[in-house]
Amino acid sequence: MQIAKSYGADVTGVCSTRNIELVQSLGADHVIDYTKEDFTKGDQKYDVILDNVANHSLSECRRVLTPNGIYVMIGGGGANEQGFLGALGKALNAALYSRFVKQKMGMMMAQPSTQDLTLLAEMVQSGKLKTVIDRTYKSLSEVPDAIRYLEEGHARGKVVITVE
Repeated sequence: MQIAKSYGADVTGVCSTRNIELVQSLGADHVIDYTKEDFTKGDQKYDVILDNVANHSLSECRRVLTPNGIYVMIGGGGANEQGFLGALGKALNAALYSRFVKQKMGMMMAQPSTQDLTLLAEMVQSGKLKTVIDRTYKSLSEVPDAIRYLEEGHARGKVVITVE
């Protein structure tokens, strides 16, 4: 969201009630509380949907994309939530779906480059990109606790494990 805003995008964030202020503080122009409203049922059309959760069907997301819109799945839960293939199954469906519709649908796989990481570091240093850390764990022995916390699905930022 913050990177899109830095490039001038009009950004809508979708979150729970408890995260509205956080999402606004990170620069969202509009915020939809998913506990009260389903963004896929509204009249608003989006040029790009970056889906961190993937809890709506591809057809629901397609309905709110502009005719040449782009759907990008970034996350999608674990194997327990989506069958044997986990998020990969939905990513494969999106790639297949994309062959038959005008909109582009797929999954993002990070391929960081030195140039990208340098740009991100500059954005953090200049204050254009705020880091949000939800919890910090102080040793590798706490990794199971950190994973359990992440699996709850309610982290409000990054979870950090300190390695000495």
